[in-house]
Amino acid sequence: MSRITRHGRATSPRIALRSRTKAVVAAMLCGLMTVSATAGCGSPDVGGDSGGSAETASNVGTRTPEQIKKDGTIHIGTFADKAPFGSLTGKNSYKGYDITYGERLAKDMGVKLEWVPVDAASRVEFLESGKVDIILANFTVTKDRAKKVDFANPYMQVAFGAVSPTDHPVKKVSDLDHAKILVVKGTSQDAWIQEHHPEWKVTKFEEYAEVTSALADGRGDVWITDNTEAVAFTRQNKKFITGITSFGDKATIAPAVHKGNDPLRTWINDDLVKLGKEDFFHQNFRKTLEPVYGDTIKPDQLVIEGGRK
Repeated sequence: MSRITRHGRATSPRIALRSRTKAVVAAMLCGLMTVSATAGCGSPDVGGDSGGSAETASNVGTRTPEQIKKDGTIHIGTFADKAPFGSLTGKNSYKGYDITYGERLAKDMGVKLEWVPVDAASRVEFLESGKVDIILANFTVTKDRAKKVDFANPYMQVAFGAVSPTDHPVKKVSDLDHAKILVVKGTSQDAWIQEHHPEWKVTKFEEYAEVTSALADGRGDVWITDNTEAVAFTRQNKKFITGITSFGDKATIAPAVHKGNDPLRTWINDDLVKLGKEDFFHQNFRKTLEPVYGDTIKPDQLVIEGGRK
């Protein structure tokens, strides 16, 4: 037997049953998607578990330490592709010098840790828009950045280094005048070149993985980055050399918070003093950086204890 639809077409009971079944399934799926959209997806804490967060992106960055403790989770922005400082090594698993520091910071505050991956150009924006409480992403302190975010006291010191192929090494700063230079957009090297050498031929990339690939396939002659990263990269990639080990402005690296968040900045500074009494960053160096650097870089060339300036 067939029945007449409201459009005047005949349908069999079997077809009508299938239609009703599809409608029920569609409604169930819609409900599930609505629940998922409402609940959201969590990110890993320091133990690697995932969990949701009650905070919204717009208010995370302005929270005081007491508010973070009440909410139970701190959001820290870091690199996912900048070993040995911060890199994603597996599903929801990070490791590196900045990572070890972030884990200790969360422990000292007594909260769970949610890592938020950032790239060099998005670090300021993630603080300004309230996506994270703190940036721990090899963040060099500069005057321009300090106009937009607040830096705590430093925990590391760096200069620039230049990486080039071993068979075509760039060994002098004057060699850069005629080289095809590669940098990561939004880094201190990018800003320094724009200010001091706008005539240099520069190609910019969003990610560190992109710039190293470009260097490997010959799209550039030399990559300018932090000398600490340059040495780490060339120690692990024998086809390249850090031909210039130190140039440009000597600078410090520090945690950064949302502009005006003095309570959180002060808490970080106080915690740095506490960590300095333990020689925490020397221990961190031995754990995360010494296996990479060997005796090429000594701890005191890089480490700052107690937040001293």
